Amino acid sequence: MKIISLLPYPLLLMSFLGCSESSEEEILDNFYPIDFCIVSGSDLGDMGEPVSYEHNGTLIKFCCKPCIPKFQKNPEKYLVLLREEMEAEKESDQNKT
Repeated sequence: MKIISLLPYPLLLMSFLGCSESSEEEILDNFYPIDFCIVSGSDLGDMGEPVSYEHNGTLIKFCCKPCIPKFQKNPEKYLVLLREEMEAEKESDQNKT
């Protein structure tokens, strides 16, 4: 009768779990509900890598650095757009199910 060693399987599983933690963290860092800049209206990525900015605990992504000071001059104006887009996205996702 052969005895199969199960030792490699937990090690293999642990290596996948270790990778998933960094992947999950990366996904959370990269998650953003809309695909355009709320200041310029340009698609994120059209002007290079999007620029992330945190405003009172809310992550906001812009198409470029010059959009940040424009946002800072009147954040409520742009936050209203962000909220509207997030609500529309949420409703769209609910209608799909």
